Amino acid sequence: MDFEDFQVCDRDLSEAALSQYLQAEAIAVDTETMGLLPWRDRLCLVQLCDPQGKVTVVRIAQGQTEAPNLKQLMEAADVFKVFHFARFDVAMLRHHLSIQVQPIFCTKIGSKLARTYTQRHGLKDLVQELVQVELDKTAQSSDWGNAVNLSDEQLRYAANDVRYLLSARQKLMDMLKRESRWELAQQCFQCLPAIVALDLLQYKDVFEH
Repeated sequence: MDFEDFQVCDRDLSEAALSQYLQAEAIAVDTETMGLLPWRDRLCLVQLCDPQGKVTVVRIAQGQTEAPNLKQLMEAADVFKVFHFARFDVAMLRHHLSIQVQPIFCTKIGSKLARTYTQRHGLKDLVQELVQVELDKTAQSSDWGNAVNLSDEQLRYAANDVRYLLSARQKLMDMLKRESRWELAQQCFQCLPAIVALDLLQYKDVFEH
């Protein structure tokens, strides 16, 4: 890896990493999985990054059902957890590790509310416009299940998915406030745990007629 402040942890965050991340106002979070269905596909990696650029990749073992330090951080009330498409990652963390993530900021929701001049709300497009960084997504569809032998390319991809989220969040917050949509965005973020619970119970759309 070519990141100076990068570490890999097995099964859970180290005590030192937990202590540092708990001091942050917000941390970026992402997951890598074996597929898109929480009840079928397993959680393989959890990536974190703080405002100082400290990146940690936590390798989740097959059949693992808890990660106490990660749970403490994800449920810490004074640390915002910033995701891109939080609905998926929060569901994975809840289903596999019984983690109830709060509070949440979702850059995809923020982008859809703020960047109404475009239909391109994927992470790559968002980071390219707001942070002026072009992400390499070639490792997106990978076998993440062999976590012990991940390639440098896979680790670089996993790290980059969280490395720029906090900068994107700040730009989105500025846009949402400027366009008088900040309160609406906060209400959307607060609804996410209920939406995730519905997803995990496989409800289709309880709001339709």
